[in-house]
Amino acid sequence: MKRSDFGRDFLWGAASASYQIEGAYNEDGKGESVWDRFTHTPGKIHDGSTGDVACNHYHLFEKDLDIMKEMGLPLYRFSIGWPRIFPTGSGAKNQKGVDFYHRLIDGCLSRGIEPAVTLYHWDLPQALEDRGGWTSRETYEHFCEYVDFATKEYGSKIKRWMILNEPFAFTTLGYMLGQHAPGRKGPSNYLPAVHHTALAQGEGGRIAKANCPNAEVGTTYSCSWIEPAGSFSAQAAARYDYLMNRMFVETGLGLGYNTKLLPLLKKLDAFQKEGDDSRMKFDFDFIGIQNYSREIIRWSPFIPYVWGSMIPAKKRCPKTTDMGWEIYPDGIYHLLKQFASYKGVKKIYVTENGAAFPDVVTGDRVHDAERTQFIQDYLGAVLRAKNEGVNVQGYIIWSFTDNFEWAEGYRPRFGLVHVDYETQKRTVKDSGLWFRGFLAGK
Repeated sequence: MKRSDFGRDFLWGAASASYQIEGAYNEDGKGESVWDRFTHTPGKIHDGSTGDVACNHYHLFEKDLDIMKEMGLPLYRFSIGWPRIFPTGSGAKNQKGVDFYHRLIDGCLSRGIEPAVTLYHWDLPQALEDRGGWTSRETYEHFCEYVDFATKEYGSKIKRWMILNEPFAFTTLGYMLGQHAPGRKGPSNYLPAVHHTALAQGEGGRIAKANCPNAEVGTTYSCSWIEPAGSFSAQAAARYDYLMNRMFVETGLGLGYNTKLLPLLKKLDAFQKEGDDSRMKFDFDFIGIQNYSREIIRWSPFIPYVWGSMIPAKKRCPKTTDMGWEIYPDGIYHLLKQFASYKGVKKIYVTENGAAFPDVVTGDRVHDAERTQFIQDYLGAVLRAKNEGVNVQGYIIWSFTDNFEWAEGYRPRFGLVHVDYETQKRTVKDSGLWFRGFLAGK
């Protein structure tokens, strides 16, 4: 398998997210985010860590961009930290924050790296959360203001915008299960968060396209290939597939909420206003799918609403990643076929794919053969889908560097580049060296 097998215009890159790498959490006028508050609350993060420093990318971004250039990375997907630009979520902008992203974007361009921007990667301004967060329609309205500003401010330099990162993940983990910031639980929080996020996705896309008509505007979805444990579990698996994979895609396509499959969603009527159906819909230029594993679902009478549960991968797989996720390359092939079957999906990029494995550090080398194999196997599955007619036009690895992995802290390492968090030394791993050779056509 060679780079040329994917075609001349296929996009290649690596990704990051603002809170996970930037650090400088209270510097140069940045406001508090929900993740600042969450990580500073004892017991929320498995290793007790925070993103206060993380990879110190805010101060070391030039070094990171130099490594990207040396690796021959054509594209860098990163996110803008909303509270770094608008410390309270709206109102007066923070010019130092605005200037930082200009420096980052210009640094990419000067090195021949395309900057691809995600507008929301989970670091909601805490000031908005204090007034309801995504459970409040006000947050959706302020998000639209933020998108309008950012796309006007940086639009002349950006070819590809991504409105949201994984809406299923941040609404479910943050507003239903309480495992991620802001740590809310229950349907009373989850349902309004879902609807206001669906509005933000559609209206955010419309604003970005109006301000940047020559750019591609898309959004990204976390996806897991879903299979039932048996025929008796088929309906439960269908509900999981809808929630995890299809709900936000279908609202964006104008298909609304599938209340027949998931009656719980009938309660969304309480949060809808006239015209919301059209506000949720937007004709995206592309969608990004982000896949790491598959899930096997069995029927369960103990899980309300979905009436099913996931069978843990470690109970059914001989080999998993450090996150306990099954390694299943066929899953990304099936997902690409599934999403390509939607009439309104024009183009697909794989905007995240990668794995956490233990690294072996010996001197100036970092050995991670399992990660290299993982990437090769998943790339093979992507190529298979592409060769069968799926319009998949890019592959972006998660992640460029090791980083703060949300509630898991710093233990899982996903990076092509190893970070020694005490010294902030960067070392390109063997997987990164392989990817450099692959991009060079070797």
